[in-house]
Formats: sequence, structure tokens, C-alpha cells
Amino acid sequence: MTQRAETYDVVVLGAGPVGENVADRARAAGLSVAIVERELIGGECSYWACVPSKALLRPALAIADARRVAGAREAASSRIDAAAVFVRRNHSVGDWNDAGQADWIEGIGATLVRGHGRLDGPRRVVVTTDGGKVILTARHAVVVCTGTRAVLPDLPGMVEARPWTNREATEASSVPGRLAVVGAGGVGVEMATAWAGLGAAVTLLVRGAGLLPRMEPFVGEYVARGLTDAGVDVRTGVSVARLERAGDGPVRLELTDGSALDVDEILFATGRAPLTDDIGLESVGLTPGDWLDVDDTCRVKAIDDGWLYACGDANHRALLTHQGKYQARITGDAIGARAAGMPLDIAQWGIHDATADHHAVPQVFFTDPEAAAVGLTAEQAHKAGHRVQVVDVEIGDAVMGAKLHADGYTGRARMVVDAEHERLLGVTFVGPGVADLLHSATIAVAGQVPISRLWHAVPCFPTISEVWLRLLEAYRDAERG
Repeated sequence: MTQRAETYDVVVLGAGPVGENVADRARAAGLSVAIVERELIGGECSYWACVPSKALLRPALAIADARRVAGAREAASSRIDAAAVFVRRNHSVGDWNDAGQADWIEGIGATLVRGHGRLDGPRRVVVTTDGGKVILTARHAVVVCTGTRAVLPDLPGMVEARPWTNREATEASSVPGRLAVVGAGGVGVEMATAWAGLGAAVTLLVRGAGLLPRMEPFVGEYVARGLTDAGVDVRTGVSVARLERAGDGPVRLELTDGSALDVDEILFATGRAPLTDDIGLESVGLTPGDWLDVDDTCRVKAIDDGWLYACGDANHRALLTHQGKYQARITGDAIGARAAGMPLDIAQWGIHDATADHHAVPQVFFTDPEAAAVGLTAEQAHKAGHRVQVVDVEIGDAVMGAKLHADGYTGRARMVVDAEHERLLGVTFVGPGVADLLHSATIAVAGQVPISRLWHAVPCFPTISEVWLRLLEAYRDAERG
């Protein structure tokens, strides 16, 4: 077994989208970078989460959209060709071949080290590779971008049941006759949508009272109705107490309400844990398996001399790929500025400060109807001490573009306004086709655009984006009282 030692300005642990963005920005600052990955370059998002899940969801949503329009409805009467969907999904993930992503890393001038990397004291990473060990020393920074893993509850019969997590749910290439999905969050509702669309008989088991509980309450109500209309058996207030599976047979689920359910597969979408348990945190005085608490440049607060950073899911600020990439861009630029001895712009909304993590995190769930939100919910805004004005609009009733988009369009928009400063704190949409409305809301929230100026952002007629005009009119009418 061979061993070699190399020194770089920056060492990045994890070559998913977040790690790639750190490397890109650090290279743009003229720093040398080594990036370490033990699985596929491109990470969870590219191969087992965002990309394949949307490839599975798109056919179901396209058919649902067509069936809401007279004339198109008659042409969309056949079942989805699941085999063709799987071929398209496989293409979207490059058939789980990461050669193109590896070429991209080489193209930016970074060094890719394939293997399992572990911290071994300050600024030092030891990578175990197929051919031996590589000892990497960082002059300026080590950045942890190792992401998360699925969490399975500790239940009797779990091992024998061989449950799906997001990985099995996004890489499977046959449709189970009966699928149970456990969990009310994004993975649960999206995978229930996708696999029902592909032809599975899906039962969604929700421990709490509703779906997507971190969004405005009405969102979960719309999504639950959409799932029910699509044939999903949505059961709230119930979860799994015990599982039993013999060989390759069905899974018997004993539920917390005393009933039983037999399915061919079960997917647990019950949360995530940081992949920090085996990266050597103990060698620098940190606890393995913990989330890493960081400042707004993503420096780990517990490391006094500031060489360790954490971006993306590992820091628990926002478990969303796009938000992790945002943090990565800021971190790469901050490392570059510090290495050059330049002052940092760390004022709120400064170029080296991840302010949006606190005020303007966007998220979309590709259910039917779609759910999209940015910023604070009404409840969060009240709890934060804001004087709040909440404005709701029923999109299908008020917006001609929505009426043209779908016969009997149903959906809702909510604007949460800081009544003292007359600017947006949060915006939520639920309805067909609303995902593409979200960036306009994100700009308004992140830019702290005054309501008075939003009146001059004229939406095109007839588009669903005219909901902005209806929201502003409703706000004006509420103010006039």
C-alpha cells in the first residue's frame, strides 16, 4: 500500500453540488484545491434525490396537467409508460456514471481524490483510496460538504423488511403493486406522487395531522386533496409500529392505530442525519455525527483559528441543494478573500455573508398541485415579533391565466407583509404551475422590495403571474379597511 503527501490551499470533503461550488469559487480566487469523494461525483442530489426524483415526477405532472384541459384530456387517456420513464430517469443521472462530473472538476483546475477522507488534526485530511493513502494538508481551509443520510426509525422487523429510503425510491426500475410511504415531508409527498403516477397503489402514512407541516397549513390541505384525487390513500395520525417480511414476500405493517397493512415495498421518508460520523471530527475536538454549527461565512464556530468550514446539509441551516450551493459560493469567495488578506463584506446581505439562510430560503415540492414558498410563514413572522398583514388570494377565482392554464384551476397564494415597513416577509403558492412563480417572490423577499415599488412590476396578461397584481390589490383593500 502506497502513501503520498500533498499540500493545497483548500481541501474539500465531498464532491456533491455544494463541494463542487466551493471548489469552483476557490479556484476562481486563484487557490489550489483538492476535492475528496468516496461515492459518485455529483453527490446525493445528482443521483438519488433532486434530479432522478424530478425525472420520475415529471410524467405524472405532465399527464395531470393535460387532463385538466378539455381537448388535451382526451389525448391523455392512456397509462404512463413506466419503462420509458425509467429510461429517461437513467439518462438524467448519466446511468450513474460520474465521468462527466469528474471531467468538470479537472476542467476548473482542481484535483479530484477518490476515497474516504477523514480529518486527522488541524488542516490535515487522510484519504483512504483503493491504492493506499493520500495525506492532504490545507494551507487555508478544509470545507466539510458531506451532506446527510436517510434516518430509519428503530422498529421491530426493520432489517428483515428491507425498506426503501430516497435512494431505492429514486433508482428502482420496476413499479411495486402496493407501496407504503411513511412521512409527511418533501420526500414523502413527492415519492407518493411519482409512484402513484407510475401505477403503484400508494398508501401515505402521516404521523401528524397534515402534510408539509413546515409550510403554511393550507398547503398541506391542497396537496392531500391532490394525492387523494390521484388515488393515494392518505392516512393522517398514524404510523408504523412493527414490520414483518418473510423472504421476498410482501411486508406486513402493524400500524399505531391497531390496523394492519400489506404492501410490496415500504419507503421511509422520516428525516435526515448529518454524514459527519466518520470524517474524523474527534481529531479536532468535535463530536462525530453532529451537525456543524457555523457563522454566516460558514466557518465552524467551535474551531478557534478558523480553518474549518461546513457548507450544505452538514451545517443544518437549510437542507436544500440550492441553498447549500449558495452557501458554497459565499464560502469559496470568503476563503479567497481571507487568503489574500482582503477585508470581508460580512454586513447583512454582504457578498461574504449567507444572509438569505435566515430570511429568504426558497423551496418547491413537485406534487400535484405544486407547492412553493420563500421566507417566513405567517406563524413564523408573528413569533419573530413582526407586525404582520396576511393577504390570501384564491388563484383559480382571481387570475385569468390560471383559468386558461387548467379547467377548474384550484390553488392559493399568500403574501406575508411586514406592515411596519411595508415589504414582504414571505410568500407561498400552491397550485398547478406555481413553481416557476417562486423566483419572483424570492427576489422580492431577498431584495426587501417595498410594496409601493412592486406596484410597478407589471405582470403579463394572461399569465398565472398576474396573481401578484391580485395580491397587491387585496393588500391595498385590507389597508383601506
